[in-house]
Amino acid sequence: MKQTDRSQEEIVEQVQKLLEERGRKALEMAKKEMLQEKIECKEVREALNYFMTEYWQDLARPALLSLCCEAVGGDPEATIPIAIPLSLISGGIDIHDDIIDQSETKRSRFTVLGKFGKDIALLVGDALLLKGFTLLHDIVEKKVSTEKVSIVLEIVKRMFFELGDAEALELRFRGQINVAPEEYLNVMKKKAADVEALARISAILGGGSDEEIEKLGNYGRLLGMILILRDDILDTTDYAETLHRIEKECLPLPILYALQSDKTRSELVSIICRQPLTKRDAENIQENTARSGGLEGSQKILNELAKDACLIVQKIDKNGNLKAFAIASCVPYLKKEIKAGKAFRRLEAKKRLEMHAYN
Repeated sequence: MKQTDRSQEEIVEQVQKLLEERGRKALEMAKKEMLQEKIECKEVREALNYFMTEYWQDLARPALLSLCCEAVGGDPEATIPIAIPLSLISGGIDIHDDIIDQSETKRSRFTVLGKFGKDIALLVGDALLLKGFTLLHDIVEKKVSTEKVSIVLEIVKRMFFELGDAEALELRFRGQINVAPEEYLNVMKKKAADVEALARISAILGGGSDEEIEKLGNYGRLLGMILILRDDILDTTDYAETLHRIEKECLPLPILYALQSDKTRSELVSIICRQPLTKRDAENIQENTARSGGLEGSQKILNELAKDACLIVQKIDKNGNLKAFAIASCVPYLKKEIKAGKAFRRLEAKKRLEMHAYN
């Protein structure tokens, strides 16, 4: 999507303000619900408090519920009760994802795994999931009409199994340098199931037509992919994250693209196969990835996904908020900040939306 740097910055500021207005109340209520539980174990209590008060700042998911409900003519405030359990469930999934990926830090912050260890992280993730599903069942029973209850619960169940399937499929990519970008993208599409579920549930609660529900569900799937691939790009430009992806996870999309290039494949393979890798190795990988067009190729896919997302909702997105959400999620500004042969600077956190992607 063609946006100037200035207009992108304005859109991000607009959406950040929107996230505060639409997401803060539900997120704070979710924190209160979770932290009121009586837990005797000091370590678990501290880890839960750390996650809920310092680490987990995802305003975007409750805000997305509000915006999608409003888009079909519903009352955005009506999504707050269901946003609370869904936020807790998302938090639990995020912690479990960190355990699977062995991610001890993200964007220079300790994860629960990195700060408290695997056992405590597993228990905290389980606690969030259990609390979330319990609240979800109670709220759906009380707040959702009888004919919609089974539909909403089926969407949540389907989301959970699709996310689990995607995680399992992604394990096959670990340590592999011959993963086709298309194969990787298919798994990332499955990992976007949770954002689709949020958009779909919100449209149902807002009384949307079958067509509107389907459109918003498709929008959510595209938005989820945008967030995952945006984080892939950020991982490729941060040397610590690059090393972690090579050593513990699957390679991010820009590096997979670079491995398809005859110009850079040989050198990249020789570096990736070294043990242990150094910061300079990571910088060489980043430079080769940029030189091969891997970053530009990933940016192109991001732009195409954002364009498709905006087209899907253009007739129901009367105030343009959903379009702005998709565009803002595409930041960083690749053409300005990431070029071969130049230093890879860590992108400022304030220039991107805080919406956790499970990757």
